[in-house]
Amino acid sequence: MSAQAFIDPPGDSRLRRLPLVTLYLTERCNSRCVTCDYWRHGRADMSLNAVRRLAPSLERLGTEVALLSGGEPLLNPEWVPIAELLRESGLKLWLLTSGLSLAKHARRAGALFQAITVSLDGTDRETYQAIRGLDALDNVCEGIRAAAAHGVAPSLRVTVQRANFRQLPRFVAMAKELGARQVSFLAVDVANPHAFGRTDDFKSDIALLPEDLPVFDQVLRTMELEHAQEFQSGFIAESPKKLRRIWEYFAAIHGQGAYPPVRCNAPEFSAVVGATGRVQPCFFISGPADVGVDLTIALNSETMTELRANIRAGKRSECKTCVCSMWRDPENIGAQTASGIFGAETSA
Repeated sequence: MSAQAFIDPPGDSRLRRLPLVTLYLTERCNSRCVTCDYWRHGRADMSLNAVRRLAPSLERLGTEVALLSGGEPLLNPEWVPIAELLRESGLKLWLLTSGLSLAKHARRAGALFQAITVSLDGTDRETYQAIRGLDALDNVCEGIRAAAAHGVAPSLRVTVQRANFRQLPRFVAMAKELGARQVSFLAVDVANPHAFGRTDDFKSDIALLPEDLPVFDQVLRTMELEHAQEFQSGFIAESPKKLRRIWEYFAAIHGQGAYPPVRCNAPEFSAVVGATGRVQPCFFISGPADVGVDLTIALNSETMTELRANIRAGKRSECKTCVCSMWRDPENIGAQTASGIFGAETSA
C-alpha cells in the first residue's frame, strides 16, 4: 500500500487517515505521581455520548487502534460501554493504566482489550511509593497477574528517573515473574512544563544528577551483558542502543552533550483527544481550541495543519527534547501501528 493512502506528501499536512487515536477517558487519577499533575487538577470525564459522536469520524479516517488513557481511564464510570462501543466499531483496543484497579476489572478488561500497558515505576514498595505517591505496589502486581490470567499479558512501562534508575535489571526480572509480555523504558520528561496535566512551571529533582551518570552507564552495561537474550527476543522493547538514549537525555540536561536526535512522525498517523474534546497532535504538544465533534475537521483545521507542518519542519521546541519519539514507515504505517502495539515495539 502506498504512503499516499495514509499521509500526504511533505508540504501538505492534511490528514485523510488516522490509524491510531488516543482517547483520554478522564483527567482524574488515583495515583499521586511526582511527574504528573492530573491527580491535583483533573475533573473532567469523556462521556459515552461524546465517544458515540466521535465514532463516525474514526470510521471515515480509517482508524484501526484506540488507546484508552488519561488520567486513569478505569476511573471513568462509563469505560466499559465506551470500550464496547469502540470494539463494536471494529477498533482494536489498547489500555494504558496505572494498574491500581486492574485486578478488580481484569476479567472485563481481558475481554475488551487486545493490549494492556501498566505503568510500573518501582520494584520495591518504598521506591514505588516515593514515585507514585501510594503504597500500592502489591495491588498493581496483583492486577498484572490477574490480567495475564484472563488472557492479556500486560506490557510494563517504566519511567526512568533518579529514584529508580538503579533498578532497571530488577524490572526485567520482575516483569518475567509477573507474567508480563514485555517491559519498556522511557526517560522521565522534565523539559516540558505543561505535559501530563502540569499547570504551573514544573520544577523537580526527579532527573538524574551529574554524579548519577557514571552509575547509570554501568547499569546499562550490566543490562547489556546479563539480559542479552531479553534484548534479542524483544522482551525488553528497546535495543541497547535505544536504551542508551535515556543516558544521553539525562547527560544533555546537564550540558554534557546534545539531546539524542528525534525522529518522529506520530502526528502524521495519530492524534490525542482529551477528556473535554480538545484535539492535539501528540502527548506533549497542545492543540487548538475545540472545534466540534468531527475529528476530520478538527485535524484539518488551518491551525492544526500549520502545527503539524511546524512539527515536520522541526520548528517546535518540545520535539527537540522529546523522550518518546515514535516513527512509522509511511509505506506501511497502518501495519506498523498494529504491530507496535500488539507485537514488538517500533518506537524510534
